[in-house]
Amino acid sequence: QVQLVESGGGSAQPGGSLRLSCATSRRIFGADIMGWYRQAPGKERELVATITSRGSTNYADSVKDRFTISKDNAKNTLYLQMNSLKPEDTATYYCHAHTIVNIEGAAMDHWGEGTLVTVSQ
Repeated sequence: QVQLVESGGGSAQPGGSLRLSCATSRRIFGADIMGWYRQAPGKERELVATITSRGSTNYADSVKDRFTISKDNAKNTLYLQMNSLKPEDTATYYCHAHTIVNIEGAAMDHWGEGTLVTVSQ
């Protein structure tokens, strides 16, 4: 059962914009850290951006000042606003939730199935 559902992927031209959404349950949305990862063909999955339960954000250098991660607590939805898109942003984007479950640091991780973003002329 998929508990993180991404949407908003598609095609865009260089310089364009897309907004990804990740809808989930209230329980999973309460994760300590939520984030977006991406995987391009033939490459390893990499971190794009994260946001903590307190709202602190972190971005990969390659997307700083172009992408913005945010949360809508009322809708239990995570977003990734992507502006000034480049061909190298082409990848499948995955939503991720990380919840620490005990003081020893054990954690639960949830992943979405991914949404494809293609940036080309």
